[in-house]
Amino acid sequence: MAQSATTPASLATEKTSAQPGLFADYATLFKLRVSVMVVITAAAGFYLASLASGISPFNLGLIRAMAGIAVVTCGSSALNQALERRTDALMRRTSNRPMAAGRISLAHGLLVGFAAIFLGSVYLAHVTNLLTGTLTLITAVGYVGIYTPLKRITVVNTFIGAFPGALPPLIGWTAARGVIEWPAIALFAILFVWQFPHFMAIGWMYRDDYASAGIRLTPTQPDEVFAARSTVIQSLFYAVLMVPVSIWPTWLGVTGNIYGVIAAILSAGYLWYTIRFARITRNPMAPESRTYACDLLKASVIYLPLLMAAMMLDAKGRLFF
Repeated sequence: MAQSATTPASLATEKTSAQPGLFADYATLFKLRVSVMVVITAAAGFYLASLASGISPFNLGLIRAMAGIAVVTCGSSALNQALERRTDALMRRTSNRPMAAGRISLAHGLLVGFAAIFLGSVYLAHVTNLLTGTLTLITAVGYVGIYTPLKRITVVNTFIGAFPGALPPLIGWTAARGVIEWPAIALFAILFVWQFPHFMAIGWMYRDDYASAGIRLTPTQPDEVFAARSTVIQSLFYAVLMVPVSIWPTWLGVTGNIYGVIAAILSAGYLWYTIRFARITRNPMAPESRTYACDLLKASVIYLPLLMAAMMLDAKGRLFF
């Protein structure tokens, strides 16, 4: 059987036809999966705060608040990619993002990003309260204006970036209650601590990619042995801290004891995967080290929704201080 000839023109046609459409590009520009996770954690905060106020959490206020948070989150992602378009183009895992690949222009991305952040924050201030709108705007500014530039300057960027990353459930709480209270701070602490083993695993998996783009992370430090030890020490510290922090809502009376038991078990599992991840120090260059990081990443992604679900299912509906 004769094989059909493959010409440069046909290859160009195939490449063009394989390009993502505008809808797919917007999904990437807005980091849809990350944005969904942000909305879920914010909804958990709103849910718990509503029960604390003695009202049903399933109301129009929940939909309005989550819509505003989603818009601001999407805008932040767009501006993040606008700032990192050249860096993204240097990494295999991000080179096909719409702004890095040139399918969405810089002006387009900036317009969408700024408009979404501004309009979303104003909308939140209108439908919830001024505190919620302000906190959401601060989160966007911290993520885009502080964390993103620091990624090319210092490894401390991970710690700085954990602050805006942990604010969504606190914002969800203030959207329902209008004030920052200890349970809201506990929710913030859970997200803050959870991020470190999660991001250290990502950093280790893609350390070569990040290093080639000039992004400063603990796993990308030149000395492989030092990088591995530093990565593991930070991961273990926060994984151990995750155990008492995850139980904090029970101590505050936000949940019953069932959640406390589930949280302890889930956090012990998270710690176990982090301890397993510590094996990268034996031979940082071994292929298995990426497997350990991948397993920890999967565990972290499973852990957080399960923890939030257990918290919401065992919510008492009133607070004891």
